[in-house]
Amino acid sequence: QVQVVESGGGLVQAGGSLRLSCAASGSFSSINRMGWYREAPGKQRALVAAISTGGSTNYAGSVKGRFTISKDNANNTVYLQMNSLKPEDTAVFYCNAEVTMVSDGLQYSYWGQGAQVTVSA
Repeated sequence: QVQVVESGGGLVQAGGSLRLSCAASGSFSSINRMGWYREAPGKQRALVAAISTGGSTNYAGSVKGRFTISKDNANNTVYLQMNSLKPEDTAVFYCNAEVTMVSDGLQYSYWGQGAQVTVSA
């Protein structure tokens, strides 16, 4: 019913940049919030950055000033620009979309398949 597809992961040296993209599609009437989470080996999945319908954003403290989340409402797409990457940013990054479904008017949460980001020292 709803597909969430990430792209843009890869391998980069410390200090480099990457941009992740995430597109949501399906039978929803609105997207209420989209966010990026990451899961490093041996750690729980944690919020990196999120953006609401109105454009308000919030970031994990460890990425403030380095990562920027933005969105393209027309294409139901969210981006994560990651600059000054560090080896500790290495993780699988997951996109999450909170949408209101046309079928029942209720809000549901959907996840993408994940994108590997590896930062070498």
